Amino acid sequence: MMQPIGANHISPAMMRDPAAEAASQAALAKSLSEQQAENEEAKELYQQFVGETFFGQMMKSMRKSVGKSAYFDGGKTEEIFQQQLDRVFTEEISKTSAADFSGPMFDLFMNQQRIGG
Repeated sequence: MMQPIGANHISPAMMRDPAAEAASQAALAKSLSEQQAENEEAKELYQQFVGETFFGQMMKSMRKSVGKSAYFDGGKTEEIFQQQLDRVFTEEISKTSAADFSGPMFDLFMNQQRIGG
């Protein structure tokens, strides 16, 4: 015989185990923190790539626009060291200012991933 729903009836929502619910929330929080850590790592790599690519191309174009000096040309050796110096400059400039323009690009990329995925 079925009991009528009344004051003695306990709904399934009320029967949840508090320990299981706390564990579920902890697992969700851990998952979210791991996802945020992955997003931060991806953002840093994205900023590094975009910054080094952008500033690298800028330095390369800048070097092409300046002619060689007739008296102070170091030849092939200077070109090699100049490329290495430009790479160091590019990395440092990228660390300090790449986030300014790559941050919005990364946010748009992540929004597209959420919508598409």
